Amino acid sequence: MQARETKRSAKKREIILDAAASHFNRKGVRGATLTEIAASVGLVTNSITYYYRKKEDLAAACLVRTIDVVKQLIAEAVLEATPEDRLRTLLRLYANRLAAGASGSLSSIMSFNDIRALASPHAETVFEEYNLMFRQLRELFRDLPHELSRPEQNARTHLLLSILHAAQEWLNYYETEDYLHTAERIGDVVIRGLGGVGLKWDAARDIVLLPEAEGDPARAAFLRASTRLINDQGYRGASVEKISAELNVTKGSFYHHIESKDELIVDCFERSFHVLRSAQNAAFSSPGTGLDRLVSVTGRLIAYQLSADGPLLRISAFNALPENLREEMKHTMERLSRRFSEFVVDGMIDGSIRIMDPAVAAFLLNSMINATIEVEWWVAGASPEEITGFYATPLFTGIFANPAISPR
Repeated sequence: MQARETKRSAKKREIILDAAASHFNRKGVRGATLTEIAASVGLVTNSITYYYRKKEDLAAACLVRTIDVVKQLIAEAVLEATPEDRLRTLLRLYANRLAAGASGSLSSIMSFNDIRALASPHAETVFEEYNLMFRQLRELFRDLPHELSRPEQNARTHLLLSILHAAQEWLNYYETEDYLHTAERIGDVVIRGLGGVGLKWDAARDIVLLPEAEGDPARAAFLRASTRLINDQGYRGASVEKISAELNVTKGSFYHHIESKDELIVDCFERSFHVLRSAQNAAFSSPGTGLDRLVSVTGRLIAYQLSADGPLLRISAFNALPENLREEMKHTMERLSRRFSEFVVDGMIDGSIRIMDPAVAAFLLNSMINATIEVEWWVAGASPEEITGFYATPLFTGIFANPAISPR
């Protein structure tokens, strides 16, 4: 009898986790409610709180389950003989798992967009598992014919993990039947690189025109501080009190410049969109080949991410937007992301970039730029120039390329 109850309890727990992951992906932890999660599978709220007292408990459980799924895929992939085969196998397994979730044949896995929204003690639990996943993924880089330092391994592992996270969102633009083929194209670009013989990042580090150059300096300071805190602690963690304390001003001063937190998140996105457009427009008008301009826009944006003016607001913050604004902002980000493909097409026309899928190349580039700020966690003490070499260069030269002969 007890075994039957335990089995029934485990089944109900899985049903709850399946429903919760789907709701969190669609509405974010902030927007989803236990009531609607319960109702979606014919339960009452008390049925969920019996297993998970708070929404945060449920979100943490969903994230740990997602990490377990990814770890299983990595464990299978690392059995392959070569780094290239390991990566191709991982991308294939991951694409198949996402397709199964999208088609309903398996449960959805939860996006990592809200991982920064977790507070203690959930944050410690989830990040402990995340770090284990990171170290497991780093095993893809063993047995290379050349040596990678630990910072180089960490930066490349972070690049790969960032691509996997972003692919979960980005593959939604494709038919599920095309996931596997798209994963093969991702593997082609990641392994062979975007192109980059003679890559010169220093020449690309121009100053990007920021929107606050002609606006209110105090408001600009609030937006900079808010962007950093939202990226680091999530929308919920970036309270008005913390933002004000960061600038050593009162809450009243905050509300003098910004009416509400919803207005704040929208303005932070608009500021980031402006920076992206400015960097892209500057590169479009610069001389050189398509590859030259692609290097230019990438260098500008990475330099901005690591500067005192940065960073850009993380794409993961979309879930913090009011639902009526979320789609509009996502469409804007999608348009800006697709603009990167124009540099790739120009390069294929002039011969500076080999033939590749420009949409996939744009996705990979945008994913890499977006996750730049987090690479500092894995290469502590590295300078901006070193971070660019450790992290951005491998996307151009190939993720397994020898750094000793790869341009920095």
